[in-house]
Amino acid sequence: MEKQKSTAELIPGLFRDLYAKMTAVLCRHFGLSDIQLAEDIASDTFLKASEVWPITGIPANPQAWLYTVAKNKVKDYFKHKAVFELKVKDNILKELNEKTLPDDIDQRTISDSQLAMLFAICDPIIPIAGQISLALQILCGFSILEVAQALLTNKETIKKRIFRAKTALRDSKFELKELSDSQISARLAAVLKTIYLLFNEGYYAQHENHIIRKELCMEAIRLALLLKAHETTNLPQTNALIALMCYQSSRLDARMDKDGAIVLFEQQDVQQWDSDMIDQGNFYMVQATDTQETSKYHIEAAIAYWHTVVDNQSKWEYILKFYNQLILIEYSPVTALNRAFAYAKVYGTEAGIEETKKLNLIKMSHYFGLLGYLYRDLDQAEAIDNYTKALNLASSLTEQDVYQKQILALQ
Repeated sequence: MEKQKSTAELIPGLFRDLYAKMTAVLCRHFGLSDIQLAEDIASDTFLKASEVWPITGIPANPQAWLYTVAKNKVKDYFKHKAVFELKVKDNILKELNEKTLPDDIDQRTISDSQLAMLFAICDPIIPIAGQISLALQILCGFSILEVAQALLTNKETIKKRIFRAKTALRDSKFELKELSDSQISARLAAVLKTIYLLFNEGYYAQHENHIIRKELCMEAIRLALLLKAHETTNLPQTNALIALMCYQSSRLDARMDKDGAIVLFEQQDVQQWDSDMIDQGNFYMVQATDTQETSKYHIEAAIAYWHTVVDNQSKWEYILKFYNQLILIEYSPVTALNRAFAYAKVYGTEAGIEETKKLNLIKMSHYFGLLGYLYRDLDQAEAIDNYTKALNLASSLTEQDVYQKQILALQ
């Protein structure tokens, strides 16, 4: 029989899973125009749980308990506002009491609130970088560091973006309201980018001491499927993003061994790949290619597809071709390194080393990690030197463990 979790074990997990969702639900159902207020109420709710549950015990339905307490805190807030006494109390209280959440918080309530919140945050009054930064923090529950790493920038820049974005929304009297088709279309690119970054954070999670946060990957897919369910957002790029996430998710279980260590692509057991997820990826890829539109998600999905193809050496020629296209659409250091790896697969190790060195990404652990990999069979001392540099730059214990193992294998 599984041992019941203690309060200290349960609350951190609930906070990670529900904090962002609770913020979205509070804004939507109670019309809170101040996002910071919704975040404060959500935080206070978890604080109360940490104080009460050790005494009274964990409730039968912790999630429902948290939402009920949050709802009551919103009501208390309105009751204690200084201007409240100047209003017609009875009418306001009646309206507020009608805005109740269901006793059983169903997934539809949460999902709809999250999607509505995501589109609301992606408001054109905020620069798109601010939209995505704010959405990742509020809706996806990212820390400032996680947002900075996802957007390849520094923490101070992200802090300023989020502060300015919240100020702009507050000054514009932010509210969750029905958007027109044209407004939805105008905001879709930022929404898709946020979902894409949410998935990547789950798939790589390099800053954490574990390599996969599967719950984030599944959350990203779920949000994208909600977009597909609506005619206005059921577009080729939406389907391409879903296909990409399905292909990548098919290899989630194979990326970690039984001890939680990283398994590199070439060492993965293909029997652990999820064929159903690959089939789903194929389905959505067909849905994505019924027009002439080609987005970065189409190209990345094509790359991910070829990675699921086994016993076909010529696949690397296709992968390199798609990386050549991708790097022209949206350059990033990670894309450049991945392209260099594919280049080595097509043109040989020495050519791959030269292509990698051209990048000169000496502040990235993956740059030296790739050089270490490419030098393995040519110059073991050079390989060890590069793996050591990668080890010193690695930001997580799991990544450090990979490089340490590579060094030991060469000694």
